[in-house]
Order: sequence, then C-alpha cells, then structure tokens
Amino acid sequence: MNKEVYKKILAAREKKNENLKHASFEMETSTHFPVLMKAVRMTMGEGPVLEVGSGLFSTPLLHWMCFESGRELITCERYLHYMDFAQKFRTASHAVLHVPDMRGVDFLNRHFSVVFIDHTPKKPRTRGDDALLFKDTADYVVLHDAGADAKEKYGYAQLYPYFKYRYDFTGAVPHTTVLSNFKDLSVFS
Repeated sequence: MNKEVYKKILAAREKKNENLKHASFEMETSTHFPVLMKAVRMTMGEGPVLEVGSGLFSTPLLHWMCFESGRELITCERYLHYMDFAQKFRTASHAVLHVPDMRGVDFLNRHFSVVFIDHTPKKPRTRGDDALLFKDTADYVVLHDAGADAKEKYGYAQLYPYFKYRYDFTGAVPHTTVLSNFKDLSVFS
C-alpha cells in the first residue's frame, strides 16, 4: 500500500469517528467487566438485560454476550453522539433507545435479570436516582464507578439502604457494585 492510499484510509477513519473524539479508551472505562459478565452469564435464560448508558466498552460486550442466544437487550442512551455508536449494534433482540430521562420509559415495572448503570442523567438527577427505579424489578443492578470511593455526584450512597444485598468489586479502580433485593450476592465473592 502506498503512502497516499494509507493517508486516505486514516483520514476516512478519523472522519468516521469524529463524534467519538471525547471518549476515553483508558482501562478505567472497563473495570466493570468481571462483575457484569458474571451477572449476565449467571442469568442466561432468565430474563432481559438493560443497559442504562451506552458505552464503547459495555455496549459491544453486552451485545455479543446476548447475541447468540437471542437474549433481549435494551440499551438506553441520553446523548445523540453515543446513540450513533450504539445503533450500530441494533438487532431484532437488541433495542437501542434514545431516553432523555429514565423516569419516562414505559418498562419501569418490567422484570430485568440485569440492569447495568453507567450513564449521565440530566442534573439534578443522579445515577443513584435512576438505579433506584429498578429496586423492585431487577435481580441484579450493576453500578459502574461505585463502591466506597464513588464520587458523590453519582448519588450511590443514598441508594444503598434500599437494597437487601450489596457486593463491592474492588479488584480494579474504579470499583463496581452489585445490588439486589432478590439474590444473595455471595456468588460474586
């Protein structure tokens, strides 16, 4: 391949990915993988998965974990620039929805096996506020950027008392927390 062709290929890639320039590709954005993968694997065949906030790491991971079995996956995203990315994974079993406010979705009373929380709600709402919406309907609520060192802006501390079980994964920073009112979380230890 000559130098001019290579430059054209690189320029085309840069243009295609222009709307993702702000995204982080650091390891910190995938520290939830061990816990999230375990929760999804443990609940295979039990119910749908909900991703609240798409991501360059979590959306492809959840998509491929659910794809082969046709397991239902719903990705909710507030920001249109992330919607462009997430929609690339839309299939018959993977819905990708633009959701400016989680309180407005029509499936809040629906059972989910796993709800993954890693989004940026419009202030003054917090991730904790939105996670609380699923306390009576989700087997597992997985919180990224959580645990004892979680930033106050996420509102997780106010959320924890509403759940019977809590497990903090501290094997990587930032930490990930799993909450449940229905499942003993000792399987995560």
